[in-house]
Amino acid sequence: MQNILKTLRRALPILAVALMLALIVAPAAAQDAAPTFTPSDPLMRAFSAVRQALGTRFNTDLTYVSNYTWEQAEFIGGIDSCAENVEDPRELYYGWRFVITDLLGNQYEGRSSFDSTITTACDEVTTGAAAPLSGNLPAPVAGGAAGGAFELGGHVLDLNAGTVNLMNRAGMKWVKHQVRYSPGQDPAGTKALIDAAHAQGFKVLLGVVGDPALVTDVAGFAPQFASFVGGLAALGADAIEVWNEPNIDREWPAGSINGANYTQLLAPAYNAIKSANPNTIVISGAPAPTGFFGAAGCAAGGCNDDVFMQQMAAAGAAQYLDCVGLHYNEGIVPPSQTSGDPRGNYPTYFFSSMTNRGYSQFGGKPVCFTELGYLSPQGFDTPLPGSFSWAANTTVAQQAAWLAEAATMAAQGGQVRLMIVWNVDFPFWGSDPAGGFAMFRPDQSCPACDTLGTVMRG
Repeated sequence: MQNILKTLRRALPILAVALMLALIVAPAAAQDAAPTFTPSDPLMRAFSAVRQALGTRFNTDLTYVSNYTWEQAEFIGGIDSCAENVEDPRELYYGWRFVITDLLGNQYEGRSSFDSTITTACDEVTTGAAAPLSGNLPAPVAGGAAGGAFELGGHVLDLNAGTVNLMNRAGMKWVKHQVRYSPGQDPAGTKALIDAAHAQGFKVLLGVVGDPALVTDVAGFAPQFASFVGGLAALGADAIEVWNEPNIDREWPAGSINGANYTQLLAPAYNAIKSANPNTIVISGAPAPTGFFGAAGCAAGGCNDDVFMQQMAAAGAAQYLDCVGLHYNEGIVPPSQTSGDPRGNYPTYFFSSMTNRGYSQFGGKPVCFTELGYLSPQGFDTPLPGSFSWAANTTVAQQAAWLAEAATMAAQGGQVRLMIVWNVDFPFWGSDPAGGFAMFRPDQSCPACDTLGTVMRG
């Protein structure tokens, strides 16, 4: 009896703390600066799901707890690797890991997918089975932000006199080029692209990518990459997009795709750019818009774009970007439409929900669409490849009208700083029909140049 009384006396101050924790629902000692959560937060939903799973598994009440810690983690062997005798282990390798301490000091580990639909109650608290995805990040360097009014630009293949004329007709102020970096490459080799854009009166956005096989070498590759993009800023690049679609295994190594891992590349790149030129706009690498990875949100081959950006935000990426990079290139309805796509109502199909997908994640940082386009097969002799057949009925007139409408909405909505049209002049038609996205059509016309020009000139 005396032992029980001693236990209760020791538990009373803990109980008081526990009641406060239960009311405000804020994690203890989980991160250097723990955020405050609301029931709609993905992390809060995951915690609630894990707490329920653990309570059921161990027949215990975890309504009030002494404390809990959380982290984004890689589940080596899958989310169920911490539990024995699982008949059908699930292939989920990334998510939240929670360690909950109850009022008597007992500890429990639970795991959850980022969207909280998949949970596991572990047999015991593991050591080393779940590897944190992010390490220490450098303090962000101060620099100019992505201020200013909305502007329009285009991704070009060749900035020749004809392309310049098309862009001027459309009211474009920016030109985008993609630059592929290799270790040891001198940024001076890109100077001609920057100078050519400036000579024609355009600002220049450089989207910089590299070998996906090297990108996870944080100690080796990341500093070299940062030095390169810093060199581009010093040469006068007006904006730099740090990588491209890092949420899929075409651009990032399978098995290590996570927004926290990407932030390990973004942070030193941001600091190098701002140190070289504080006015260069740093744009986060736009993820590929996708729901391919289903309810789990992530698998070895990639992550849904919203989950990937949630991972970035949780890792602190907002400190290392001026503008949130987004792509929107699968629309087949007008930008003002928010439902009624024949494929369904997935958010990446609609301009407004795609904009909100990025804007809502990073504390009000503006959005930069580094690729926005509508695919039309009109004017080409052969049909679209099967994987692009969703755009088979989009006409060139619709492409022109929808680009103009998207620019109008972006300019008036207050969330979008920059919209780069994908693309101005690519002629290619094949397995990746870039020519179908082009404003400059096979018959040498450019209806979108005129619709956009009308919008941009007021």
